[in-house]
Amino acid sequence: MPRPPRDLQPNYCYHITVRCNNREFKLSSYECREVFLYAIKKAQDKFNFKLYALCIMSNHVHYLIEPNQPEDLPKIMHWLNWYTAMCFNRMLNRTGHFWEKRYHSSGFEKTDYKRALNTLRYIHANPQSANIQQGFFYDFSNYGTHDRLSNDGITQWHPAFLQLGRTLEECAAKYRRFCQRYRPQAKPEKRSFWGSSFLPSLLKSKSKSKTKKSPGQMSLPWDKQRVTECTEVRDVAEKFIQANRYQPPVPGIRFVEC
Repeated sequence: MPRPPRDLQPNYCYHITVRCNNREFKLSSYECREVFLYAIKKAQDKFNFKLYALCIMSNHVHYLIEPNQPEDLPKIMHWLNWYTAMCFNRMLNRTGHFWEKRYHSSGFEKTDYKRALNTLRYIHANPQSANIQQGFFYDFSNYGTHDRLSNDGITQWHPAFLQLGRTLEECAAKYRRFCQRYRPQAKPEKRSFWGSSFLPSLLKSKSKSKTKKSPGQMSLPWDKQRVTECTEVRDVAEKFIQANRYQPPVPGIRFVEC
């Protein structure tokens, strides 16, 4: 059965969600997240799109994107998913599909400020909703650029954010209060299957085997051990994290001098 076509319209923003295959927590690695930021920067240089919101979680990613042309969106996501899959498979010593099926896309008019603000808040609230932390500041989302009016080198402010006040400080204060009022909706309970308790116990007893490297895998200029030695990756990730972390400078970032 053919896939339904996406509704691509001019002057639209798109809330994009992509998940790791089998919903595995393959983005937990700090190095993978650093490389992800670098890949997004490369995609922006290549396709010239606007990125208003970003949140990298352990098994999925949220974007709020405005492509330069409507037909650019599939090209952006195809390139970004392809590039990051090649990188992560090399870094994690794995093969096969990294991302799960098609990316989810929900579009709306750029001038729909109410929906834009709700989407921004939903994306920025993901770490809090997942009980990772209490506040909104998160190293791998761009909430900090809205709260502290900083520049992370990758994202920019949506017009809906800029219309909140007459000054940038007023916009930041109103958006901060808007986020503080957020109450995540309860998610439906997971259905219980007979294998839910049986399979985890079976997997624990199974010994882990090392995966051999595939000779056909794309050759990349880094691996997991060398990620923090790559100057380009380091510079992009350092700027983004410093701009969005709660307390600068960044004491926990693991960069090494080249």
